[in-house]
Amino acid sequence: LIGKIWEALETLKVIGHQWYWSYEYSDFMNVEFDSYIIPTNELTVDSFRLLDVDNRVILPMNSQIRILVTAADVIHSWTVPALGVKVDGTPGRLNQINFLMNRPGLFYG
Repeated sequence: LIGKIWEALETLKVIGHQWYWSYEYSDFMNVEFDSYIIPTNELTVDSFRLLDVDNRVILPMNSQIRILVTAADVIHSWTVPALGVKVDGTPGRLNQINFLMNRPGLFYG
């Protein structure tokens, strides 16, 4: 775990599993949830295959965000290309990335 680069408003812990991600918002109310890809047979006309999920992550705009990433089983890569964010999750390691969430929108990764 590297030292703090910026003072983050929000910290999100991300845990990679085979076929889904687990998220933990620990700064406020210890909210935890799993996020699974929506199966092809349940997609709607406006859905994106292999990108839409059942539970989305919500992050505040104009805020420094800290993401802590690890994995439970194999190496995973958590990425949001439109924001220039990519970090690998390795079992037994905790990686950190900080970024500025500078625009509103729905982002896929």
